[in-house]
Amino acid sequence: MGVEFELKYRASLDALEAMAAAMGAAEQVYDMETAYYDTPDGALSRLRYTLRRRYENGVSVCTLKTPAGGAARNEWEVEAASIEAAVPLLCKLGCPPELPQLVAPGLAHTCGAKFRRRAWTVTFRQSVLELALDQGVLLGGGREIPLSEMEVELKTGQREDAMAFARELAETYGLEIEQKSKFRRALELAMEEA
Repeated sequence: MGVEFELKYRASLDALEAMAAAMGAAEQVYDMETAYYDTPDGALSRLRYTLRRRYENGVSVCTLKTPAGGAARNEWEVEAASIEAAVPLLCKLGCPPELPQLVAPGLAHTCGAKFRRRAWTVTFRQSVLELALDQGVLLGGGREIPLSEMEVELKTGQREDAMAFARELAETYGLEIEQKSKFRRALELAMEEA
């Protein structure tokens, strides 16, 4: 298990381009297509669990995230051909042992996202961070809304460094903090009345 600590900010397309230009050419590019899953009765959402299957440049990666306090999330990740095949593999990695029982009633695709991520590894103070610029759409209920955001994720080091780096970028490029995950925003879209 890893603990993910990341900060998200809404960003205009112009701000994304300006940040990309400032970072230079050492970026990694990922085409992401994400499907989020829940049980028919919404058991995972009630626990604030996020279960997803994401194609990352064509590779199927399944992830479970659970609350860890504040901007942090517990995270287990495994390559798997399907979300159902991933459940026992995630358990072997040490995810909450109740997961198989929670998903026993079945899993349904609830919402999704499709976006391109441009990412850079950044050393800031005593920490290693990932700066990710995401542009695409969130999908839910047969509808879509634009996705344009910046993420700063702590890879190693201090949370304070990640927060300071994100704050500097937010002030420089006029970014607004995003309180909700991609999943929460896509799920809200799926639950809206048509």
